Amino acid sequence: MKRSSSFRCALIAASTAMALPAAALAQTSVTLAGLLDISAGQSKPVGNPNKTWNVDNGQMTTSWFGFSGSEDLGGGLSAVFTLQSFMRADTGASGRFGADTFWARNAFVGLASNSFGRVTIGRNTTPFFVTTLSFNPFGDSFGYSPSIRHYFTSGTLTGDSGWSDSVLYTSPKLGGATLQLIMAAAEAGSNGRNHGVNLRWGAGAFDSAFSWQDVKKDGAAAVADTKSWQGAVSYDFGAAKLFGQFGNVANKTTGNEYDIAGLGASVPVGNGKVIAQWGQIKPETGAKRKTFSAGYDYYLSKRTDLYAVAMSDKIDGQSSGSAFSIGVRHRY
Repeated sequence: MKRSSSFRCALIAASTAMALPAAALAQTSVTLAGLLDISAGQSKPVGNPNKTWNVDNGQMTTSWFGFSGSEDLGGGLSAVFTLQSFMRADTGASGRFGADTFWARNAFVGLASNSFGRVTIGRNTTPFFVTTLSFNPFGDSFGYSPSIRHYFTSGTLTGDSGWSDSVLYTSPKLGGATLQLIMAAAEAGSNGRNHGVNLRWGAGAFDSAFSWQDVKKDGAAAVADTKSWQGAVSYDFGAAKLFGQFGNVANKTTGNEYDIAGLGASVPVGNGKVIAQWGQIKPETGAKRKTFSAGYDYYLSKRTDLYAVAMSDKIDGQSSGSAFSIGVRHRY
């Protein structure tokens, strides 16, 4: 029987791979990974009398996919890269919204070493965003985390969750502490550069972080002059994990200043956990905003979970907002 040309090519490729030294095959690795989050539910924005039924993307975690890899350069030094894109799984569109570039989640290359840490250049997720998601039970949920909503969607903070044209340094862990420094360059046509610093320290069940950032550009060139800081702690008692956050955003562009607080808990129940968080924005001038979210997250496996969550959202002087969602997340 005559073998096809594709079969012959496969044999040649397999023979070539087996002929390579094991060390050469182990030097480079590339990983495809991502997450899909789709839910159905109802929402009523603050100040809006209308309720809307929706099929939504990313209510608990923004859907994304991407590639990352590393190459062993010897002597404990590695080259690393990441390319990650947000997507709207309910419609198949790319990005979280229309203004996103294709690789808006992360797009960087860098060097990493156990001795000096890691340096990445390109578009990096900010340490301030990582602190915000790490110390609340809803993580990076733009739909239901009061902390994420109050810092990143309520008109307080500027600079987005990732900075383009940036350099991010992450130190090795020393005595439980890790230092991060980030800078986004002031390129032609922009109004200034961004700076940020983050110090995280933990021991056993205790974890803590302090983040500060100064934003002079938001996106490519927009005026976005804000200085922000946030302190956060968590403690895992086993029967429950408690979270606390407090921060301040001074928005010089709008001329207003905001104190932002959050308290949350995660309680293991069955094959999942009950999660809840209360959060508040207290502006120097203007109405206070209080948000409370609660729900149950049930794990079918390590990679797949079902969730049911609800939220109450209130701004002084306006009709209350509300939302609930039932959804599924799958990681790959």
